Amino acid sequence: MGGRCVVRSAVLKGVTAIPVEVEVVVSHGVVAFNVVGMADAAVQESRERVRAALRQSGFAMPADRVLVNLAPSSLRKTGSGLDLAIALGILVATGQVPPEVSEGRLFVGELSLDGRVRPVAGLLAYGLCARDQGCQLVCSCRAEGLIPIEGLEAAGLGCLGDLQRQGFGPVDCGSREVPPDQPDFIDISGNEVAKRALQVAAAGGHGVLMMGPPGSGKTMLASRLPSIMPPLDPDEVLQCALVHSVAGEDTASVLAGRRPFRSPHHSATSPSLIGGGSPVKPGEISLACHGVLFLDELAEFKPSVLQQVRQPLEEGTVRIARAEGTVAFPARFMLVGASNPCPCGYFGDARHECTCSPAQIQAYQNHIGGPLMDRIDIHIDVCRVDPRDVIASRKGTGSDALREGVLKGREYASWRRARTGEDRPARSPAGSCRLDAAGQDVLDAAARTHGMSGRGIVRTLSIARTIADMEEAPRVSVDHLYEALALRLRAGSGA
Repeated sequence: MGGRCVVRSAVLKGVTAIPVEVEVVVSHGVVAFNVVGMADAAVQESRERVRAALRQSGFAMPADRVLVNLAPSSLRKTGSGLDLAIALGILVATGQVPPEVSEGRLFVGELSLDGRVRPVAGLLAYGLCARDQGCQLVCSCRAEGLIPIEGLEAAGLGCLGDLQRQGFGPVDCGSREVPPDQPDFIDISGNEVAKRALQVAAAGGHGVLMMGPPGSGKTMLASRLPSIMPPLDPDEVLQCALVHSVAGEDTASVLAGRRPFRSPHHSATSPSLIGGGSPVKPGEISLACHGVLFLDELAEFKPSVLQQVRQPLEEGTVRIARAEGTVAFPARFMLVGASNPCPCGYFGDARHECTCSPAQIQAYQNHIGGPLMDRIDIHIDVCRVDPRDVIASRKGTGSDALREGVLKGREYASWRRARTGEDRPARSPAGSCRLDAAGQDVLDAAARTHGMSGRGIVRTLSIARTIADMEEAPRVSVDHLYEALALRLRAGSGA
């Protein structure tokens, strides 16, 4: 018995599926089953899964020398998604399945020992790869994470034995349940200043740091921020769904147009927050792409982990370098942080005495780090609400009213940029602000008084431009600038 077959498959690298050719040669010689081509442990273990699956499905495992080559050999192969392609290659090479079965198709799936085909993470990425290759995607019938894509034809395979019977069947992408309603700002009484700050942040995509004592409502405010942001557009939906699919996360919320909201614990490690591991997977900052990354108890995060957020925050992409190459993940997120002002939490609270020394307070706030603080646009103090306001619930500004201002500001900003040709995101907002002499004097005085850095000045102008957009004003006035400075400069802070 002898033969040769080539089956198409793919492996993940970041959020992209790279095509792989699974070459199978069955020849006479000492009985062996070898896999070559930079295969990791999970791929090497496929030999045992494939051998058991073939036998349990009624096929014969050849008593010959079986050599599987995964090309290109320079690409590191990870994961268990190559199982199905390897098994099919053996079946075609030994004549147990006609070669027409493998033609024009890309196979991805993990095999159980009884021959069932299991879904793998990243099916959306594999689907895009199959479409680009002009192939039909063949995967598990339970294609969780796969969504209908224009130009993609998908087929399901329940188990290897189906190749002898009914063949390929339909793909079940899972239920598309409508996610529950988002929490509304109307549930929060008081804190109208903080609500206004978050409205400006949502309109301009600005980062926010909220500092205040325990129970002041920082977490509640942050959790409601996605409710006032515009829904994801089709391109953003596809990119978010792709990242979530690769990470093995549920995609129902992003497919419904909801912006992601991620809130990792302050004990999060660098790989879980930034991305990493083996194989490399996206971290929380990529799962928050086009949405909100909320870091509660910001000062409790390890400084070494926090400082790694700086580069993705600036560039919108995180790059993870490994020996086999660099993997890039999208990371265009809105950073929202919340922190107590001191270890006991009550520094500056009018109702509770702080027990921390000035040195303790300074050391605690220094955990965040000046470089990261400088990259967060809006800094606000959140005070505890009067008990009477807490009791008088649902009487404050709700998400619907706040969202109107956000959408108005974004629409005007898009119109203004299109009209003036401001299509470069990195461009300084100074030109678009069109400050008059009075505005120039106010900004100059504030910069000198508070020792504002160049980045701080630019970010202040960016906030002021957002406020002007929300009022559909062609130029930034002194009032816009004053509000921007109030949002940028916390009490006792620089810029």
